[in-house]
Amino acid sequence: MQGKTVVITGATSGIGEVAAETLAARGARIVFTARDEARAQATLRRLAAVNPAVAHDFVLADLSVLAAMKTAGAALAAKAGRIDVLINNAGAIFDHREVTADRLEKTFALNHMAYFVVTWTLRPNLAQRARIISTASGAHRYGRLDFGDLQSQRRFSALEAYGRSKLCNIAWTYALSRRLAETGITANCFHPGGVNTRFGADTRGLQSLLLRFAQRFMLTPAQGADTLIWLASAREVGGRTGGYWVRRRLSQPSAAARDPEVVAHLWAESARIAGWPELAA
Repeated sequence: MQGKTVVITGATSGIGEVAAETLAARGARIVFTARDEARAQATLRRLAAVNPAVAHDFVLADLSVLAAMKTAGAALAAKAGRIDVLINNAGAIFDHREVTADRLEKTFALNHMAYFVVTWTLRPNLAQRARIISTASGAHRYGRLDFGDLQSQRRFSALEAYGRSKLCNIAWTYALSRRLAETGITANCFHPGGVNTRFGADTRGLQSLLLRFAQRFMLTPAQGADTLIWLASAREVGGRTGGYWVRRRLSQPSAAARDPEVVAHLWAESARIAGWPELAA
């Protein structure tokens, strides 16, 4: 990773933090997003400690709002320059339905639309053999893509909304890999496993209690980050694209995630929501 630039969203805790520090220790320059200034500065200090030879940097952003996603993408592009690895990792689960300023359900906005918007905004900065890696989840099997109710207006379940967003991550990765097929840029996603992190910090009540109980049996962030770090840096995965990976193995997600009609429809709908109708075709 010596001399490479890595852009990562969600790098101040959990698997993103581990990946950022590990890749920095291997020589990479890290440019990341954060919601909180204090946490961003703490991450910056840790990155400087493991690799003081390069100028790591960050962008403060609320990646649940479309305008902020685009602004963050532009700021990341300006600070990063050429990007060798882009890691989409920021995400959350919410125990009740929240609506963003764009009238999007917040899980969908943060966990899916931010991947779509930030990635395409950074597309001109991606190096010829750049790698795009997105954090998905085995929870995609609990999700269902109802294009008539993408924003969960008729009914909301936290687990179903989260599963839907992770299903979007995988289907979108397939669509993206096809769009970039002639460029040399690869796009893959992965399931980190159940990891004991700050994930779920926005939940309350019974769901929060259940998550805290489950955390006793979860993987450490270092274990969860292993496949992510491998996809970002391993020679043997270079050139491989459009994959869903679990424990460094190429795996098969649900049928819905692989359905060509679903994949195409999701891309077109995401482009429409982002305000980029020219990408919908």
